[in-house]
Amino acid sequence: MKPVIICGGVGTKMWPMSCPEMPKHFLPLMGGKSLFEITWESLRKKFEVKDIFLQTNEVQTKIAQKQVPEILANNIFIEPEMRNQGPATGMAAAMLLKKGFGDEPFILIQVDDIREPEEKLFTMMEVCDRLARETGKYITGGIKSEYAVMGVDYLIKGERVSQEGEAGVFKVAKFLWRSTKETAEEYVKDGLALIHANHTCMTPMAFMEMFKKYKPEWYKPLLKIAQGAEVTVEYAKMPKGPIEDVTQLVYADGGALVVELPFNWHDIGTWESADKFLKAKNLYQAPKGLIDLDNKNNFVMVPEGKTVALIGVENLVVVDTGEALLVCRKDQSGRVGEVVERLKT
Repeated sequence: MKPVIICGGVGTKMWPMSCPEMPKHFLPLMGGKSLFEITWESLRKKFEVKDIFLQTNEVQTKIAQKQVPEILANNIFIEPEMRNQGPATGMAAAMLLKKGFGDEPFILIQVDDIREPEEKLFTMMEVCDRLARETGKYITGGIKSEYAVMGVDYLIKGERVSQEGEAGVFKVAKFLWRSTKETAEEYVKDGLALIHANHTCMTPMAFMEMFKKYKPEWYKPLLKIAQGAEVTVEYAKMPKGPIEDVTQLVYADGGALVVELPFNWHDIGTWESADKFLKAKNLYQAPKGLIDLDNKNNFVMVPEGKTVALIGVENLVVVDTGEALLVCRKDQSGRVGEVVERLKT
């Protein structure tokens, strides 16, 4: 198996620290380490350097190489431009096919997630590796849903295909894209609903065949990339679009499996989620310059040497980079991306 770490996006919801020059997954928030470093160190316990790949852009490539010098330059796939998840995922498959790994399953590992315990990640990967080889099907991950959530993608479990004692892998009975709460509730009640949570696994050859069948306008440029054509030229020919342009059809045709992720999955996507994770792991330290008077449950990050005083407030996020300052309620931190959009105008 070939794990491919996906370093995409900027992490606008964690502005002002996260920015194009230093996205959130490279910030040393995790006890002095970045999410990228933690992801790499975890995979190195299972895989050799030669078997771990990275897909990102040119700017982030330089940061990644600085943080993890042992990563092989030939194992970095550089996206020439942003064209959404469909073309990006296809590029990973095409590049691995080009390197001669057409029959070797790959798995996409998003860099901005924490998976605990990692041993369960590894055992899940072994099951996915076997099933990808045996079935040739598209495998993706899901998290058991305890209650209905509006606007997320749900995979409804069908027949189990993995063996007892292994991570649960199931046929996909139904796919609910951007579900309504009412639509999801009946499946959640029956214990069949999994929230889609990435971790795509398939052989590059089967992945390319999937694109050939369902999205030829992506397949043709990707085939040329796999055959050695200029990546920049061919990548630009692919229409922008989500991977669901293909996978919705695959689910409907019975060509997919879903693995119920057996580990705790923490998505570090907002300051609120970062606050919860860091405090739960005792990794958060209040700044030395913080004057705290009758406050409760705040998250403060300011430059070393800076003094900040809070009086009688609670559940706030205060992040100062020296160039920009963010103050918001934790439950509003999901809107921080709106600030970035406003700054563009």
